[in-house]
Amino acid sequence: MAKTPTTKHRYREDLSETPEWLKQKKCPNRGKYMSGKRILPKNITGQEKTADLIDNAFLAYNGARLREACQLFTQKMLQRDVTIGMSLSGALTPAGLGCSSIVPLIKAGFVDWIVSTGAILYHDLHFALNYPIRMGNFRMDDTELRDNDIVRVYDVLMGYSDCLMATDEILRDILVQPEFQKEMGTAELHNLIGKYAAEWEHQAGVKDASLLAAAYRAGVPCYTSSPGDSTIGMNVAGVELRGNKLRVNPSIDVNETTAFVLAAKRSGGRSGVVLWGGGSPKNFMLQTEPQIQEVLRIKEYGQDFFLQVTDARPDTGGLSGATPSEAVSWGKVDPERLPDAVVCYTDTTIAMPLLTQYALARHKPRKLRRLYDQRGKMVKALTKEYFTHNKVKMVDGSEPVF
Repeated sequence: MAKTPTTKHRYREDLSETPEWLKQKKCPNRGKYMSGKRILPKNITGQEKTADLIDNAFLAYNGARLREACQLFTQKMLQRDVTIGMSLSGALTPAGLGCSSIVPLIKAGFVDWIVSTGAILYHDLHFALNYPIRMGNFRMDDTELRDNDIVRVYDVLMGYSDCLMATDEILRDILVQPEFQKEMGTAELHNLIGKYAAEWEHQAGVKDASLLAAAYRAGVPCYTSSPGDSTIGMNVAGVELRGNKLRVNPSIDVNETTAFVLAAKRSGGRSGVVLWGGGSPKNFMLQTEPQIQEVLRIKEYGQDFFLQVTDARPDTGGLSGATPSEAVSWGKVDPERLPDAVVCYTDTTIAMPLLTQYALARHKPRKLRRLYDQRGKMVKALTKEYFTHNKVKMVDGSEPVF
């Protein structure tokens, strides 16, 4: 048997002792840079809990960013004084993430208000109605699928007539009901639809399948930054041709979401954002701070916490990949809070279930903030501070009444 060769310095028994040769070099800040946890994880056995695996094996690169995101969310953002906004983009509900992840976050009080694409909220209705969506394959022949009345979202399949068209027909029936015959913001629109979704869940015997139903029950307002850019908006436009009186006013949304952030700060609390993907929902959520500072001219400093999962690159100049440090230049993020900002470059379908499991394992549920029920009070407070800071009058010259 060959002998193991020995060398004088093959290993170090005392890891705390600095080698003599290194003492001779002038490295005044070496200790600061080398103070991180040593990378020497234990072998994975298959018996680990998910949250423990994230803490102990996600040690570098985007695995480490995901661990940092989970820890930031759970250890800092879920403190009681933090109001959390969550933006959603991409086809998340067809992939089942509404049921698996978003609904549990809503129920646990881990999200206080939402900005979503309209498509996510529209496809959520299929689950409330118990219309099946199936796993498929991205290599399928789309002409063949079309001939067989099937629609494909990458590797997700749904029926055209018995899912999409059937959902549209039911949606049009409720949009013409008396409670919809007025001007409103998208939070009220989705809350009213969510009430129906909750009833559909009950009738179909499905539980916690719809994020709109869960948001309705929890008082979590759901906004969309582009009301016309989804099948919900398309059906709103369709029934308007028949004389329907529903009018969606985006200014209501801008003022309500801005009021949430200002109310969080004025109550002595903090505000944080969780951004799944980018696009318009990300911008709509982050523009609340520039609205306060730039448009309403109220002194403020930016979001306290910033957590984003994205697969977009920053160097193309698009908002989806824009970093939190770039957001500082717009007043969207408090520059003193940049250490509490994490961007994880990965797919939401990977990161969201992991973060949800981690948060539920590491943090007890929070009391529901029910911001939907407080919209009027908060907008009134925003309006009062706006007039106080700017010494302006109403457009017609009258004095504001609070």
